[in-house]
Amino acid sequence: MKLLRCSVLLLLVAASIANAQTNMDWTTKVGAKSYPAKTNILFVNDNGAVNDGKILNSAAIQKTIDQCSAKGGGIVSFKPGKYLTGSIFLKKNVCLNIETGVELLGSQDIKDYPEIDTRVAGIEMKWPAALINVIGQANIAITGNGLVNAQGKPFWDMYRKMRTEYDPKGLRWIVDYDAKRPRTLLVSNSSDVTIKNITLQQAGFWTVQLLYSKQVTVDGIIIRNNVDGHGPSTDGIDIDSSSWILVQNCDIDCNDDDFCLKAGRDWDGLRVNKPTEYVVIRKCISRAGAGLITCGSETSGDIRHVLATDLTGNGTSNGLNLKSAITRGGTVEDIHFTNITMNGVGTAFQFTMNWNPSYSYSKLPEGYNPESLPPHWKKILHQVEPAEKGIPHFKNIYISNVKVTGAKKAINAVGLKESTMQNFYFDKVDVEAATAGDVKFAEGWGWKDSKITATDNTKVSISDNAGK
Repeated sequence: MKLLRCSVLLLLVAASIANAQTNMDWTTKVGAKSYPAKTNILFVNDNGAVNDGKILNSAAIQKTIDQCSAKGGGIVSFKPGKYLTGSIFLKKNVCLNIETGVELLGSQDIKDYPEIDTRVAGIEMKWPAALINVIGQANIAITGNGLVNAQGKPFWDMYRKMRTEYDPKGLRWIVDYDAKRPRTLLVSNSSDVTIKNITLQQAGFWTVQLLYSKQVTVDGIIIRNNVDGHGPSTDGIDIDSSSWILVQNCDIDCNDDDFCLKAGRDWDGLRVNKPTEYVVIRKCISRAGAGLITCGSETSGDIRHVLATDLTGNGTSNGLNLKSAITRGGTVEDIHFTNITMNGVGTAFQFTMNWNPSYSYSKLPEGYNPESLPPHWKKILHQVEPAEKGIPHFKNIYISNVKVTGAKKAINAVGLKESTMQNFYFDKVDVEAATAGDVKFAEGWGWKDSKITATDNTKVSISDNAGK
C-alpha cells in the first residue's frame, strides 16, 4: 500500500511539473521592448562638469540630461575621470553612458539627495532620491563599462549608530525607515528601461530597485557592496511590485539579499496591492549575501510567475529563500527554480512565514504620543484587520536540476498551522550538507530523483501534518 501511494505521488509530481513547464510562454515577453534610438552624444563636461572627484557636478550632469531629452534624446557621456554627484534624474529617450575610465562618485552628504515620494522596504513614504533616478519615464538606458561608486560607508556607520540607540528602546522595527540612506539606482513608475554592463559598489542602502515598473532589462551588471566594509541592507537587485522583468548575466556580492522580489509590507502593502510577476532571472552569480533568490519578506501584493534559471551561489547565506510574516499577507506562487549550482551556502532551501520578528512586528513603546508620530511610523503600526488578511501563503513551487555542495543545512522550511506550504516539487535535486534540516506545516510536497546527504547522518525531520 505504501509503495502504491509513493508511485501515485511520483506520477502526480511528474504530471504537475510537466504541466507547469508547458505554461511558460510568458518568459519570452520579459524585458525592455525599446531602446533610445538617437546616437548623438552630449558631454557633461560641456556644461561645466569637472572630473576631479571633488567638485559637485549634480547640476551640470542634470543640465546635460535635460538638454538631451529636449532634443529628442541621445547619449549623455563623460570624459574620463571621477565625477562627484548627488541625485540625477534621467529623462525620456536618454542613454546615460558611463564608459571605461569614468567613475561616478556618490556624494556623502545626504542633503545632495532630495526627498521624494517613493516606497522603501514595503512602505510608501518620503525618502531620499537615489543617486541615479528613472522616475515616470520611458525608453531609457544606463550603459557602459564604467564604475558607479556610491561611497555609502558613512551611511552604513550612521545606521549602525542608530541601531545602538533604537534597539534598547524597543524600536528595532522602525530604525531602518528612520535611517534614510540613499539607494544607488532607482527605476520607478517607468517602462522600457535597459541597465547594462555597469559596475556599482558601496551602495548606501539598496543598490538597484525596480519599483512599480514594467518591461525592464538588467543585463551584465556587477555589484560589489562589500568594498571597504560590509554595508547593512545593501541588497543587490530588488524587483518591487514590477512586471515583465528580465535580469541576466549579473554578478552580485552584497550584504543582504542578492536578487530579491518584493510586493509591499503589511497594511500599506495590502492597500497598494501591486504584484511582482512575470520575472526571469538567468545566468547570474550570487556571492556574499542573504539569498541567491529571495521572495519577500514584503509579499503583500503577491509574487508569482517567476523563472530563476542557470544560477550559481558561492558562499551565499541562503539559496532559494522564501520569507514573509504573519502581518504581510499575499501569496508567493508559481516559482520555478531550475539549473542551479550552490557551493558553500548556508541553507540551500530556506522557507519561513515568521521571518525576523523583532523587525517584522511593530509595537509602540510606552512614552510615545500616537498622535504626534511621523506618517511612516503610523503606517507600520497600522494593524491589518481582520488579522487573517495578514497570513501569507506559499504554494506551487517547482525546484529542479539543483546541485548543492558544502551547505551548512539542506532545508529549513516552517509554514504556519493556518497556512501550510503547499505543493512544493523537487525534481533532480542533489544536496550535500552538514545537516539535513526540518520541514513543518507543509502539504502536497513531492520528491523525484532527489536526495539529501548529511555529514551528521541526519534525515529531514518532517512534522505537523507535512506531506512526504
